[in-house]
Amino acid sequence: MDGSDNPQASFGRRQPSLIDALIPCIALVMLLALSYLLFGDGASAGPNQVALLFCGLIAAGIAYKNGLSWAGIRQAVVEGISAGLPAMLILLAVGSLIGAWAMSGTIISMVYYGLKLLSPHYFYATTALVCAVVAFGIGSSWTVAGTIGIGLMGVAGHMGLSPAITAGAIISGGYFGDKASPLSDTVNLAAATAGSDIYSHIRESLWTSVPALAIAVLIFGLLGERADFDASGLLMAIEGKLNVSLWAFLPLVLVFALSIGRVSPFVAIFSGALAGALLAVIQDPARVIAFAADPDLSAPLALIKGTWAALANGYSVETGDKAIDVILSRGGMSSMMNTVWLIMTALAFGAVVEHAGLLNRLIDPVVAHTRSRTGLVSTVAGTAVFSNVITSDQYISIALPGRIFQQAFRDRGLAPVMLSRVIGDSATVTSPLVPWNSCGAYMASALGVSTASYAGFCFFNFLNPLMTIAFTLVGWRVITLKQSQPVAESRAASAGDNRG
Repeated sequence: MDGSDNPQASFGRRQPSLIDALIPCIALVMLLALSYLLFGDGASAGPNQVALLFCGLIAAGIAYKNGLSWAGIRQAVVEGISAGLPAMLILLAVGSLIGAWAMSGTIISMVYYGLKLLSPHYFYATTALVCAVVAFGIGSSWTVAGTIGIGLMGVAGHMGLSPAITAGAIISGGYFGDKASPLSDTVNLAAATAGSDIYSHIRESLWTSVPALAIAVLIFGLLGERADFDASGLLMAIEGKLNVSLWAFLPLVLVFALSIGRVSPFVAIFSGALAGALLAVIQDPARVIAFAADPDLSAPLALIKGTWAALANGYSVETGDKAIDVILSRGGMSSMMNTVWLIMTALAFGAVVEHAGLLNRLIDPVVAHTRSRTGLVSTVAGTAVFSNVITSDQYISIALPGRIFQQAFRDRGLAPVMLSRVIGDSATVTSPLVPWNSCGAYMASALGVSTASYAGFCFFNFLNPLMTIAFTLVGWRVITLKQSQPVAESRAASAGDNRG
């Protein structure tokens, strides 16, 4: 069998030079910057994807030059994109959920009760806290953004509040819960790759996360609007044109119940979409039949067509009130296709860069010249952020520093829980700040605000990495191997007693 048939085959493989590693990274930064300069917010609707594929070809050419086979490169791309399929399926499920919930009245009910209960004076701060609590309970920032986040964005829009700040508050709270919950996959991955105990990891993460969230909430409180807001006109319009009730929250309750039960996010969210479609049929079949817009069909078939269309292409309606129409006309799987396209091309580029060893070529010299503990922690955080930018994948950015820095932390006498905490404080929280990262692309699509617009208001996501570096600089919560050993021995003894 020759090299063209064997993905693992290579011919005289050479280690990449520093120039090799820099070329695709510099090209990516330049092309993406040019893309945003030329196309603005429309860059993610195609131009960014072209830039990512072009830079992926550059990286593939460098890999081939260094002795890697085309078959191996192709296989790496296939595996990289395959790793992102769960994220893409979740995106499609969220699109369906938005369409079904717009039809069923779930979204308009969230907006209605939000307008009645919340005030512009504390809206941003409350949004961050509510999302933090819910995300901690279910372990998923994506589920929070794709459910209550949508409703909160609608409330903000009709209070005249900033969509960008609201999105920043949703993401700040969501990622606090995501990185502090034992139900979160990112928490489990960070602990596993660093070789630490998950509950020790969560405990240490809270030391840096709680102050960062507290400061973020304070800032959001200061950003709260000072002017009075009268929502009575919109509330009366909603009451006059739509049936609003607490029953509309049943699909939301179902999603949260499934998430707490550790059902996969795709299943939980798509189940919520189907529940919303069923609720629309039960509560207002006339609306569903009207949306089907096919008088030749019998009522049962029209109900099926209407809900099917909302799941696939979103819901739209003309009530005579423009404000209400904006809330209700949205969603569908088709609305997420640009984002799916972006994730696919970003993961393809990241897979080639990692397969070619270009990331390690850039990072290894930095690790070798890092002497102090603060420098090491800063290097881990910087590597995680850099990986989020280059590989476009949160999970790679969590796993990569865990693999690279384990020995360096041991050599400096630092416990594995220190490494896992730094990874969570940097890799997890910075992923939604990168427009072409799967997390950034998802948040922009789910919340309807471009990453470039909301990123500056994700205060928790900026503060958390800085907090973990500052703690190390002043010597606070610097856990050494000697300090962690008694805890490990105690857990082992307890486990032995339980087995006996």
